[in-house]
Amino acid sequence: MTASQPTASARPRSMSLRRRGPVLERAILDAALEQLGTVGWNGLTMEGVAAGARTGKAAVYRRWPSKEDLVADALRAGLPALDEVPDSGGVRDDLYEMCRRVRDALWSAPGIALRSVLHECDATTAERFHAVILSGMVEPATQVVREVLRRGVERGEVRPDALSAMVVDVIPAIMMYRTKVCGSEWTDGEIAQMIDEVGMPLFRV
Repeated sequence: MTASQPTASARPRSMSLRRRGPVLERAILDAALEQLGTVGWNGLTMEGVAAGARTGKAAVYRRWPSKEDLVADALRAGLPALDEVPDSGGVRDDLYEMCRRVRDALWSAPGIALRSVLHECDATTAERFHAVILSGMVEPATQVVREVLRRGVERGEVRPDALSAMVVDVIPAIMMYRTKVCGSEWTDGEIAQMIDEVGMPLFRV
């Protein structure tokens, strides 16, 4: 082999690390979530996301023509699933476990990114994310509460009219309100207090 023919190990590493398709898209979405968590909605730029994903700005714009489009997809892809229903055999313990999962989701990287959007966006921009917030966080949480209460009705622990939409919304609404407005981190003790002082008296037969 002559000196003009480099070995595979001598070739630039970037050739073997080039990412395309879903791998690159995932890196860009992850970078967007991290930017939201560190510099917030107002500080996030497409250039900053590209740098975080170690790709070119053009690669970001080819997939997402605007910051709003990028963030909406990042939230959809990143928010943890809340569709698993706890089943300990009792309503109080099931609600406690469900609320801990919601708390963990709100303090995950995508959850912190979501809060950044909620806190910093103006009303017009926030409307763009309304469906994402409903489908990714609010509706899954209320569906789990409804299923936990339905089981409680079958066991005689919960009054049947507690399955109304207004009652089912109470716990998720309190968690979202105190997280967004009060900055609560929802310790395990605070979750237990909410269930014992608000949830169980409201749901109990």
